Amino acid sequence: MPRTTQLRTYTVRDGLLDEWVERWRAEIVPLRLELGFIIGGAWLDRERNQFVWLVSYDGPETFEERNALYWASPARKAMGLDPDDYLVRTDDRTVEEQVL
Repeated sequence: MPRTTQLRTYTVRDGLLDEWVERWRAEIVPLRLELGFIIGGAWLDRERNQFVWLVSYDGPETFEERNALYWASPARKAMGLDPDDYLVRTDDRTVEEQVL
């Protein structure tokens, strides 16, 4: 399968941006990496209370199949992390890298 990359923009509930980032860094990133995802970077837009990141997958399954495996994994369930507790809105876009 060709590499699929998603640009994800999350609008975080007021006052929870730093807590969200810490949980993302400590819990979500390690599991994503363990399951073969690539994290292309992450940015904060404090003015808009947004968290923006790039996640890619380049493996034998589709991005969607691998993402479903992530969500169904016992490790993900053990996090006890409900995105709705932190996120007001999400915008996930599949993007293509362009060579300059």
